[in-house]
This record gives sequence, structure tokens and C-alpha cells, in this order.
Amino acid sequence: MNQNNSSGKKFDKTAFAFIAPAFIFFTLFIIVPTVSSVYYSFTSWDGISPNVKFIGLANYKEIFTSARFGNALKNTVILTVFISIFENSIALGLALIVDNVRWGKNFFRSAFYIPVLISGIVSGFIWKIMYNYNFGTFNAILGNLGLDGWKQDWLGNSALTLLMIGVVLIWKGAGYYMIIYLASLQSVSTDLIEAAQIDGASPFQRFKAITLPLISGAFTINLTLSLINGLKVFDQINVMTDGGPGFTSETLVYLLYKVGFNEGRQGFGTAVGIMLLFIIIILNTIQQKFLRSREVQM
Repeated sequence: MNQNNSSGKKFDKTAFAFIAPAFIFFTLFIIVPTVSSVYYSFTSWDGISPNVKFIGLANYKEIFTSARFGNALKNTVILTVFISIFENSIALGLALIVDNVRWGKNFFRSAFYIPVLISGIVSGFIWKIMYNYNFGTFNAILGNLGLDGWKQDWLGNSALTLLMIGVVLIWKGAGYYMIIYLASLQSVSTDLIEAAQIDGASPFQRFKAITLPLISGAFTINLTLSLINGLKVFDQINVMTDGGPGFTSETLVYLLYKVGFNEGRQGFGTAVGIMLLFIIIILNTIQQKFLRSREVQM
């Protein structure tokens, strides 16, 4: 009996020894910064000075009355909806292409995935050059086709800026989501497809009635990831537009960065970050509830 108790205590110590490093890491780099951020969101602080002034709900009051925050929220929503729809649509199309080609499957899979491996900063620089009015690829192609009237200042036109940034995000992210869709497609039972084919179902009918419901789990994963990535996009905006022209491409994350680090308002920037956290949690919870109810168990 004593031996069993001793063995149990030894097992607990061993388990704790394995858990402790991860727990300490999580506490120091997740819990502590989160708690301190909540505190600093109620202060007026420049991020450098040792003087931290507690101002209560003033930062949150400014958030709800600030036209700049409202503009950043609108831009974030537009960009997130845009890339969530088109990124997943294109990724599913690429997955279907790779899944159905008879030759070069590995080549196409690698080619479509390459943009994912390029960092956000580098991809931003590449596309900024391509969008350049004077020597960019897009205007050069239009000029060669005799369509000079269609040339645009792609990043300087406030009506096009968010769209152009969205194109870059889709180009970079679609390959990642393609891999998830491809894995889900390859898990669909071929017996079901063959049975539907024997019954005379067209390719579109087979896809709609069998394949689409069976890969609904992949939709849940990818839409969740694209939602979160859309809400926290930063690299491309920093490199390509710096939130401009004016504030037309400033998102919530970029607003947080600008006011917190460039304008020395860490307290207000932290409050923006807390609001963004709540927005992500609320939207993700709603999306998960909606998508999970439509998943088909295989």
C-alpha cells in the first residue's frame, strides 16, 4: 500500500516536471502580458516614461467616439470579408485542380504553395513594385495592350487600395488553405462518388451532394483561420501603404501600432488591442457555432 502511494507521488512529480516549462512559458509570455495589457488600457502612458497615469475608461470612451477607430473597424471588416470569401473560393478551386489532374500533381501542389513560404514583408515589397504607376508590371501590361487609359495608381487611389491589399493577401494565403482542402478531398470515400456516378449524377451534382458536405470540416478550419488572419493583417499594409492614402487602408491592428508606437499613446493603443481581442472572440464564436452545426461526420 505504501509502495503504491509512493509510486503515485513520484508520478505526480515527474508529470509536473514535464508540464512546468510549458506552464512557466505560457504564464510569462501569455498570461502576464494579457493581464498587464488590461491594466495599461486604463492608463495614459507613452510606453517609455515611468509615469503611468490611471485614467479609468477614458481610452474606451475615446474608442467609441473616435472617427478614426470607426474607419479602421470598417476597413478591417471589409478586408476580412473580402479575403475570407475569395481566399477560400480560390483555395478550393486550386485543391480541386490538384486533386483531379492526371499528371504533375506534385508540381501543381508545390507551385500553388510557394507564395505561402514568402514572408509578408517580402510579398508586400514585391507587389508594391508591381503596383507602381511608372514602372509596375500591371501598368506596363496595360500599356503594351494599348490600354493606357486603364492605368491606375493602384495603391494611391483610395477606392482601390483595400482591394489591392486584399489581392496580395489572397495570393499569399490561398495555397495554405488549398492544402487543407486537398487533404479533406482525398479523404472522401471513392465508393460514394462511384455509386452516385452509376446512378447518373453529373460531376456538379456529385460535388454538391457528396463532396461539399463531407469537406465541411475543412471549411470550418479555413474560414476560422482566414477570419483571424484578416482581422490581424499588418505586414502588407506596413510595407505597401503605411495605412494610407490618409487613413483609407488603416486597420485595427495598424491603428494599434500607429497610436501605440508612432504617436506614443500606449494606453490608447492597448485599449484598441483589447477591443480587437473581444471582436475576434465574438466573431469566432458565432462563426464556429454556425459552421459546426453544418458539418457532416464521416
